Amino acid sequence: MNPFQYKLQKAACCYVSLYHKYADLCAPCIEDEDEELVEVASPIDYKALEDVNITLPDIIANLSSAIHHGSVSRFNISRANVWDGAVRGFRRLSYSETNDMLVKFTDDAGILEEGLDAGGPKREFLSLLMKHMRDRPIFDGPEGHRFLVYNAKAVREDEYYLAGKMIAVSVLVHYLAGHTSVKATVASVTDGDIGKALQEIDSAGSVDVLRDCVIKHSTMLQVAGCLRHVSTVEEKKDIVSDYLRWYIIARNSSVIDRFKEGLSALNFLSALQQYPTLLSPVLCHMEKKLTALELERLFKPDFSPSGSNRRHLENQTVGYWSDYLLDCEESQTAVSVGDVLMFATGLTSLPPSGLDPLPSLQFLDESLFPMANTCLNLLKLPMITSYSVFKSNMDFGIQNSPGFGFVSQVKIFFKDVMNRIRWDMLVVQHKSIIVYQVYCSFIR
Repeated sequence: MNPFQYKLQKAACCYVSLYHKYADLCAPCIEDEDEELVEVASPIDYKALEDVNITLPDIIANLSSAIHHGSVSRFNISRANVWDGAVRGFRRLSYSETNDMLVKFTDDAGILEEGLDAGGPKREFLSLLMKHMRDRPIFDGPEGHRFLVYNAKAVREDEYYLAGKMIAVSVLVHYLAGHTSVKATVASVTDGDIGKALQEIDSAGSVDVLRDCVIKHSTMLQVAGCLRHVSTVEEKKDIVSDYLRWYIIARNSSVIDRFKEGLSALNFLSALQQYPTLLSPVLCHMEKKLTALELERLFKPDFSPSGSNRRHLENQTVGYWSDYLLDCEESQTAVSVGDVLMFATGLTSLPPSGLDPLPSLQFLDESLFPMANTCLNLLKLPMITSYSVFKSNMDFGIQNSPGFGFVSQVKIFFKDVMNRIRWDMLVVQHKSIIVYQVYCSFIR
C-alpha cells in the first residue's frame, strides 16, 4: 500500500460508524450455547492501521498530558455510598476532566479523613467506583456477563454519558480496568420468556421442528429483524446469534452512542479507535484471580544491611509474609489476597499497565499492626517473633482499615486492642506509646 492509499484509508476510518467498534471492543462476543465463537464482522481492519511501535504507557501518558495538575476537581466520598458522591463530583459545575482529582473520604461517623491525596485515595475511589458501576441499572445480564441496556430513568438522568466519562477518566488517571469482557450466550438474556424461546430454537433437532419454532416465535424474531425462511437445521445458530446481537447491541444503540460520547472525555474514544489492540484490554479485560505468588513477587522488600540484627528479623518477617499470603489464598485467614492488595494500593486487582510507583515492603518495630501508604503502594509489616500473632494482627489491621469496615467507636476499638495485646510481653513504661502507635496504624 502506497502512502496515499494508507492516508486515504485512515481518513475513511474517521467517517465509519462506531457501531462495529462497540461490537468489537465494548460489547460481548456473541456465542452459541456450545461456546462456539461467532465473530462480529467489521468493515475496516482497524488493527491493520495501528502503530506497532507505540506502547500502552505511551498512549496513556500522551492522553493524560491534557490533565492540569495545578487545578483540581474535588470529590467528597463516603464509602457507604460511593456512587452518590461520584455523581455529585462529576456533575459539579466546577468539574473538568482536564483537572486533577482531589478525593477525601468520610468515615462511617461522617468525619472527614484528613490527608493529602497523592494518588492513594484517588486510586481507591476509582476502584470502588468501577466495582459499584457493574450493578447500575444501565447494565443487564448475569454476574460476570454484563452489557449496556436501555433504562428510561438512566436516560433521563444522562447516566450513560456519565458512566462513559467515569470509565475514560478512571483509565487515564490510574490505568484502572473498566468492565469485565464477556462472552454472551442465551444465558446472558435475563428475560425468561425470550431466553426460553431462544433455547427452543437452539435445541431444534430437525428442519420441521425449527420451522415450527420460528413460526411460534415469529413476532419476537420479526422485531429483531431475524425472521426468515429456513431450509437447513444449521440455520438455528445464525438465528440465535443474530437475535443476541440485536438484543445486546442494536436495540440499545441510542444509549451506546451516548455512552461513547462520555468515553470521548480526554480523547479516550479516539485513542481507542486508533489503538484497539493496546487499549481494549484496559477497557475490557478478564479479571483473573490474584495469587499469593503474584503478590509476593509484586512487593519488593526494603531490607537493612546484611548481617545486622534487624536484617535477621526482617528475613523472618518476609517468611511470615509469604506464609500469610498462602494462608489468604487457601482461605485460612479472615481476608483474601485481593483484600491485602486493596489495603496496600487501593486496587482490587492488578491493572493491565502495571502499578506506578512499584509496590514495596518496609518493616515496623514500633507497631504490632500493618500500616500502608496507598499513594506510594507501600506496605509496612510488623516485626513479630510469633507467626500466629503476626497472622492475627495482619487480619485485624486489614479488616479494621478504612474501606474494609471502619469501626467508628474508638472505645470499642481500644477495648478490642486491649483484649488482643499480651501486656506481659511489653515493658510497662512503653504501654502508652504502644497503644498510640496501634491507634495510628489503625487510622493510617
